[in-house]
Amino acid sequence: MAEPVEEPSNRPSDPWGRIKNLKSKRNGSNTWQVVAGSAVLGLVVATGAVLAAGPWDNGQRKAERQLAAAEHPTGGAHHGRRLPGAPEPAPSAPAVLGALDTVTRSAPQDPASLRTALAPLIAAPELGTQVAASVVDTATGKQLYGRGAATPMAPASTVKIATAVAALSALGPDHRIATTVRLSEDGRTLTLVGGGDPTLDTAALRSLATTAAKALGGDGEDPVRLAYDTSRYTGPVRHPIGKNPNIAPVTALMVDEGRLDDSDRGPAERSKDPAGDAARAFAAELTAAGVTVEGEPRAARPAAGARTVATHRSAPLSALVERTLTNSDNDIAEALARQTAIAKGESADFAGARRAVTTELKKLQVPTAGARLADGSGLDRKGRVTPALLTALLARAADPERPGLRPALTGLPVAGFTGTLSTRYRDTTGTPGLIRAKTGTLTGVNSLAGTVVDPQGRLLAFAFLASGSTVPADAEAALDTLATALTGAGGTAG
Repeated sequence: MAEPVEEPSNRPSDPWGRIKNLKSKRNGSNTWQVVAGSAVLGLVVATGAVLAAGPWDNGQRKAERQLAAAEHPTGGAHHGRRLPGAPEPAPSAPAVLGALDTVTRSAPQDPASLRTALAPLIAAPELGTQVAASVVDTATGKQLYGRGAATPMAPASTVKIATAVAALSALGPDHRIATTVRLSEDGRTLTLVGGGDPTLDTAALRSLATTAAKALGGDGEDPVRLAYDTSRYTGPVRHPIGKNPNIAPVTALMVDEGRLDDSDRGPAERSKDPAGDAARAFAAELTAAGVTVEGEPRAARPAAGARTVATHRSAPLSALVERTLTNSDNDIAEALARQTAIAKGESADFAGARRAVTTELKKLQVPTAGARLADGSGLDRKGRVTPALLTALLARAADPERPGLRPALTGLPVAGFTGTLSTRYRDTTGTPGLIRAKTGTLTGVNSLAGTVVDPQGRLLAFAFLASGSTVPADAEAALDTLATALTGAGGTAG
C-alpha cells in the first residue's frame, strides 16, 4: 500500500531585490551634493536596519508586519506645520518589528516556563502512543526542552534534513550535477551519460542535442548510434518500499523525475524505465536537430577514447536542497544521498548512501547514536533518528560559521505560505510565517522539525516525532499546536 504523501505547494521564491547604485554628478551644486549625500546615507542606514531585522523571504517578514500592524494602529503622527486649507496628513505607516539587539537575544532563558507550556500539549492523545521531542537554542546549543530527545524513532520525511545537511557539507552549496554527451573516436556513436540529476528536463535534452549536433558536423546524413550510460549509480534501482507513486526508480539518468504527467511534485504515475525513456527522448531531440539516429538507444558505457561534446549542469545544490525540503521531494532526496556517497568514496547505492551520510554527520559532531539512515527520503520505515539529532543539525545550519549549510533552513516550508505547510496554520492567529518546518508523514507516523523565533528573539530549533497515531490530520494539528506554543502566540510560552 502506498504511503500517504504530503501535498506541497509552490517552492519558495527569493524576493530580495538588487539595490541599484546611486550615481552622482560631480559638477552639481553644493546643495545638490548635500541632498544626494544624505540620500545615500539614508539608504545605507535603512538597508542596515532591514538586514538587522532578520530574513525577508518566503512571507516571513510579511507576516510579522501584519502582526505588528494589528497591534499598533496607524495614524496620529506629527507631520510638521500644516498650511491653512491643506489636506489632512496621511496616516503613519504601520509600525514594524524592531531589530533583534543583543539585549533581546541575551534575555534570560526560562526552560521551566517552556516545560509548563508544552507538557499538556505533548500529552495529546492525537499524537499516538509514543512522542519524543527536543527544543534547543541555536545560538548556544543548549537544550531548553527534552522528552525522549535521545530516543530513536521513525522520522518519515524529516530525515530529509539530515540528507540535505550531509550533502551540503560534503559537496558545498554551489555543486552542480553534470549530464554529458560523449562521442566515440570514430564519430559513429553518441553516449548520453547520466550524472544523477533527477531534475533533467526536455529543454536540457534539447540543448544537449543541439550542441552535440554541431560537434558532429556534416550534413546529418551519416547516421550515428545512440547509447546511454547509468553506471554512475549502482545497486537496485527500486526503493525498498517497492513500486510507489511517491518515488521513481532511482537511476542516474531520468527526465522530470520519471513522471508521466505534467506534475513536478507529489505522487504521480512513474516510468518503469526512466533511463530508457530519457534516451529515447534525447534521440527525438537529436533527430529534430538534424542528426540521423540509427536503431534504438542501448544501455552501454562510452567507448574508450570517447570525448565529451556536450554538458548540462543542474541547478546549484543549494537550490536542489531547498526544493527537496519545501516540496518533500523524494526523488531529489535520494539523489542527494547518492551524490554524498560518491563524494565520500562510497558505493552509489542505498547502503553506500547510508554510510556516507552517517559519516558526514559524525564529521559535524552531532549526536548520531541510535540513528539508522535507511534512505535519503524517509520512505523506508526502518529508518530511525532522534529528536536531538534533528535539532543539532538545524543548529549547525544556523551557525554563522557555516553559511554553506544555510539552505537547510531557507528550504524549510513556511507555515501558511509554502510547500507542505502551505495549507496548515491558516487558523492560528499570529502564527503563519513565523514557523519554518519540515513535515513527515507515514502511516501511523507524524513528525515536525524546524525553527521558530521565540518571544525573547531567540532562534529555536525543534523536533517533535510521534508514532502510533490513527488520524493523520489530528496528529498534524497537535504537532502544529506544539510549534505554535514556541512562538508565544496566545501567551502559551515565553
